[in-house]
Amino acid sequence: MWDLKKSFPDFPAINRGFGGSQICDAVHYADALVVKHRPRVVVFYAGDNDIAGGKSPEQVQRDFREFVDKVRKPLAEARIVFVSIKPSIARWKLADKIREANRLIREDVAEDKQVVFVDVWGEMLGEDKMPRKELLRDDGLHLNEAGYEIWTKLVRPHLDEKK
Repeated sequence: MWDLKKSFPDFPAINRGFGGSQICDAVHYADALVVKHRPRVVVFYAGDNDIAGGKSPEQVQRDFREFVDKVRKPLAEARIVFVSIKPSIARWKLADKIREANRLIREDVAEDKQVVFVDVWGEMLGEDKMPRKELLRDDGLHLNEAGYEIWTKLVRPHLDEKK
């Protein structure tokens, strides 16, 4: 749902996201979704459906590590930008598990100069520390244009080749 041409007009971005996917799906289809395009930067968002589907934060972290390893083999120089699992109204009851998955992934990639962890939580929570309704579609789960504007602002600095 992210309009990449609007958000990143200066970048030859290809959207390979698909609804309902989990990180293990990205691992399984990595060659077709990512590797064949030989990107310099991979912006990766997943994990939300994993936690909602009953996976533990530890499994989410292991699956993400498997994705990184699978992309790294053929694309050693590619940077991977992981957009943290977002808070949402619809899945707020899972917030503690989501925070833990984000923490585990952040710690896992902390020393890896080719993987960037982009934390969206601070920008997506209101003063009441709850998800900001104005950033989400009516389903309380998916981002609307305002939500994607925040993500764009947070991701854009990590697309520069010199980093």
